[in-house]
Amino acid sequence: MTDHRYQELAVVGAGSWGTALAVLLAPRFEHVRLWVYEADLAGRMAATRVNDVFLPDSRLPENVRVSTSFEEVLGGAQIVLGVMPSAHARRTYKTMLPFLDPAMLFVSATKGIENGTLLRMTQVVEEVAGARFEPRVGALSGPTFAKEVARGEPAAVAIASKDRPLASDVQAAFSGPSFRLYTNDDIVGVELGAALKNVIAIGAGICHGLGLGNNTMAALITRGLAEITRLAVAMGGRPKTLAGLAGLGDLVLTCTGALSRNRQLGMELAKGRKLDEILASMRMVAEGVETTTAAVDLARLHGVEMPIAEQMYAILKLGRPPQEAIRELMERSLKGE
Repeated sequence: MTDHRYQELAVVGAGSWGTALAVLLAPRFEHVRLWVYEADLAGRMAATRVNDVFLPDSRLPENVRVSTSFEEVLGGAQIVLGVMPSAHARRTYKTMLPFLDPAMLFVSATKGIENGTLLRMTQVVEEVAGARFEPRVGALSGPTFAKEVARGEPAAVAIASKDRPLASDVQAAFSGPSFRLYTNDDIVGVELGAALKNVIAIGAGICHGLGLGNNTMAALITRGLAEITRLAVAMGGRPKTLAGLAGLGDLVLTCTGALSRNRQLGMELAKGRKLDEILASMRMVAEGVETTTAAVDLARLHGVEMPIAEQMYAILKLGRPPQEAIRELMERSLKGE
C-alpha cells in the first residue's frame, strides 16, 4: 500500500476515462468506489469486473467497488474525481451535493466548457458546492488515451489548482510507476487547453479524411495552439501552460492519435456524413462538438480571433461543407505570424 495519507477515492463517471482512472489508481488507494450511471452496466461490471461498453480490455482490480448510489460512492471519500461528460456535470454535482463534505478534495478530469454559462468545470463545482461550503478544487489534464493508461503505459499529466497544497497532495496520491503528475497553479490555462484541443482535433480529422497530408496537419496544430493560447491569455492563463502537457501535449495527441474520438468524428464529417448520424453511431461522447459553441462564444466575449474554431462551428452547427471551410481558412487575409 502507499505512504500518502489519502486512502479513500471516489470516481464519478464510468466512461472509458473514468474506468481507466479507477483501474490505474486502484493500487494507490485502499478503497476505490466507481459511480456508474447505467444500472445495467453497473450490474455487469460488478459481476464480471469488466466495463464491456467503454473499456472492454481492462479488468477492475478487487478494491474497486462499483455502484449507482452516490451515498455509497461518496461516503467516506477523501478525494472525489469527477469524470462525467461536461454536459451532465452540473446536474451530476447537484445530485451529489447532499453527500459532499468540505474536507473532500475535488479533482475534475472532465474536459469541456459549460454551454450557456461558459464556465470551466472547476467553476461549475465551485458554484454548485458553494451552496453549502467552499470546495477545494483542482483539474487533472494531459495527453492521455484511456486504453493506454489502463494498460499501464507511461503517461504524464498536470494537476492544476490555485490551492497549492491540494495540487501537491493529489500529485503524491496519484503518481505511480506509470503515471507522473506535474503541479501547475494556472487552472485557467490547463482547463481551457483541455477543452479547446477537442475543437481543433475535429478539424484534424476533417483534414485527414479529406486526404490532406502532414504539412496540413502541422499547420493546423500550430495555428490551433496559437488561437487556444490567445483565448487562454485573454482569460488570465499563461502562454507557458499552453506549451505544456495540458496544451501542446494534449493537442498533438488528440489531433494525431487514432484513438481520438473527436478526430474520428472529423474524419466521418469529411466523408459527407451528417453530424446527427455520426453522433448516433458513437458510444462515447465527442466533447468537441459542444465545446465548439462555447469556444466561439468565449472568443467573441473576449474579442479574440479563433478562425479554426469558427470554421468548425460553421461545419457542425451551420452545415458548411468541410472542403469549403478549409478553403476559407487558407484564403483568409494575409498577416504576420
